[in-house]
Amino acid sequence: MALTDPLGDMLTRIRNGQQARKDSVVTPASKLRARVLDVLQREGYIRGYSEEQLGKHPGLRIELKYFEGQPAIKHVARVSKPGRRVYSGSKELPIVRNGLGITIVSTPRGVLSDAEARDQNVGGEVLAEVF
Repeated sequence: MALTDPLGDMLTRIRNGQQARKDSVVTPASKLRARVLDVLQREGYIRGYSEEQLGKHPGLRIELKYFEGQPAIKHVARVSKPGRRVYSGSKELPIVRNGLGITIVSTPRGVLSDAEARDQNVGGEVLAEVF
């Protein structure tokens, strides 16, 4: 079966893995997923990720992060979905939880957090929000 929202699938795997207190989760690899994981790693929401083979296809093993037994990611949600794309300019980027969380944005300069996009004065597609 074809996957209509690969990024949403990865975020759900992360959410489910942290609810089940897993050390790591595995997801099929893609460039967009890797760039989103780069942002999550830079912002401290995951320990890291590595590439590995899933049979014939490449995959990504995501190392989940916990703080005093609680998941580092309390909430992760897809904002721009295949049925309804959400775009925002650099000045109108949403602020998550009064600055405690981040918004992941796909810009012409790559996938960035909302703070990085504001610093570089670029907008784009709002992919997800995390806190």
